[in-house]
Amino acid sequence: MRSYRYHRPFMASDDLTRARARTALRRLKKRYPEIGTALDYRSPWELLVSTIISAQTTDENVNRVAPELFRRWPTAAALAGAKESDVQKVLFSTGFYRQKTRSVIAMSADLMDRYGGEVPQRLDDLVTLRGVGRKTASVVLAEAFGKPAIAVDTHVKRVSGRLQLTEHADPTKIEFDLRELYDRRQWSGISMRFIQFGRDVCDARKPQCFVCELDDICPYPDKTPPPE
Repeated sequence: MRSYRYHRPFMASDDLTRARARTALRRLKKRYPEIGTALDYRSPWELLVSTIISAQTTDENVNRVAPELFRRWPTAAALAGAKESDVQKVLFSTGFYRQKTRSVIAMSADLMDRYGGEVPQRLDDLVTLRGVGRKTASVVLAEAFGKPAIAVDTHVKRVSGRLQLTEHADPTKIEFDLRELYDRRQWSGISMRFIQFGRDVCDARKPQCFVCELDDICPYPDKTPPPE
């Protein structure tokens, strides 16, 4: 009978952690051979705006409101000059719409002032834009530009924590732990696979450990047993 507990003592050895990290990503690549963001976009700027809007809501919800947003304000210059009340009406259904409105307008203004409306391709530049943190910047770099970057959201945090690829809770520290474990050429493919796996299998409340292809290498102690 298959065991659903990790019985071997876990040793936080660099070699063991690296081996687990490599095995996990190899299996996730097999599960998700091709994967990218579920956000619809036609340009790096649209992805940047959509990623900001995606906080605390679903990608599907963002994709429903984004066409109207970009129809009315198709460029950074247009959105930078938009009235907050008008943008709020479009973003209302995404939640936290007042904050998101201020963020996308301010970000667009910064983009115009500093970069002529062109989205920069360096993380250090992106995070100087109001409303843009490391996670948002990394999504844009990896997805729109194919640059090596690791975005840490709640799913990446949960999956990497359960696999004991990191001891940290801070997203930036988790990002740097994952950078150390993986070759730079693999960075851009990590986040979306961890995110989708977190949605599909490694659920926050009831992970489906009984069907998980990472079960045998996962040190997580509170695994969900198979249904009766």
